Amino acid sequence: MDIKTLVFPAIATIGALLLYFGLGIGVGVARVKYKIMPPQTTGNEDFERVYRAHQNTLEQIVIFLPALWLFSIFVNPNVGAILGAVWIVGRIAYAWGYYIEASKRAAGNAIASLSTLALLFGTLFNLVQGLFFAG
Repeated sequence: MDIKTLVFPAIATIGALLLYFGLGIGVGVARVKYKIMPPQTTGNEDFERVYRAHQNTLEQIVIFLPALWLFSIFVNPNVGAILGAVWIVGRIAYAWGYYIEASKRAAGNAIASLSTLALLFGTLFNLVQGLFFAG
């Protein structure tokens, strides 16, 4: 595989990491705004939503990044990058909704989760197909 074919998945990876970094900055800003100093993580519901959006993104990025790269290597890097961009948009919608009200995070979570599942099952399907139906 030519290294140039992996440029778009790499850009999606950088986008996801920048999103996570930005959410971390948001936690720092919220700590000052709501006067929740480390090591506290509770005490103000508005802060707690910002904090959980960041933490949940960490929990999800651990699954997303390997899935993105496996898909990009074994299936299609351009489609992988598109699904990566969808994941980023979903995580932004998730965080934005969560900041407003906890119940408004569901749509963004669904978008990001479906993207991750497409990456995982797309890779699995392609690998199994290659094992059993390779010519």
